[in-house]
Amino acid sequence: MFYYTFYWSVVWNKLPVLLEGAVLTIEATALSMLIGTCLALPLALMRRRSAGPAHYFATAWVEVSRNTPALFQIYMAYFGLGAIGIDIPSFAALLVAISFNNAGYLAEIFRGGLASVAPTQMAAARSLGLSTPRTYLHVIFPQVFVLVFFPFINQLNWALLNTSLGSIIGVRELTGATQAAQSESFRTFEFFIVAAAIYYMISKLITLGARLSAWRLLSQG
Repeated sequence: MFYYTFYWSVVWNKLPVLLEGAVLTIEATALSMLIGTCLALPLALMRRRSAGPAHYFATAWVEVSRNTPALFQIYMAYFGLGAIGIDIPSFAALLVAISFNNAGYLAEIFRGGLASVAPTQMAAARSLGLSTPRTYLHVIFPQVFVLVFFPFINQLNWALLNTSLGSIIGVRELTGATQAAQSESFRTFEFFIVAAAIYYMISKLITLGARLSAWRLLSQG
């Protein structure tokens, strides 16, 4: 039969370390989504072009980011850049890779949102004297963000989970901190059960915040 005695006191003593890792996980998630969003908006606009260098550049970015493993992208950012003399810290490499990944997925999400906005809105805004950048900023993008809100939140949760891959290159985010703490006591079940619970709670808080935000957006709409 299966016999296992759980020693939760070991995890309790290391809980501050796990929580520090959770904070780093949240920071990496938030920063990668912010950078990914800033990159994805121009990529989405470039993808909407029928041809040209900008279109092909954006298409290549989207295809590579969406059709290669996130772990491979982290390896390329850390070991690949290091091989050509560009040495960056492990956290920066994680941020570069996850932001690259987020940008590819978000670009397609935003491109779908842009396609859902009636083309006549651009013409109407321009007829009122708004420049093209101001039209996108004040007319088009606000509608796009409402349309893609839930897919955006899905990508946020995906980015949260992808940060766990940072442990491979020595980042002490939640998974990395859990591995380090577990290696001192070899209480695998206890540590990873607690880490999984922390990931679950963070994800659920994101979902709850999204639902409250969506309620406000829809009620105002």
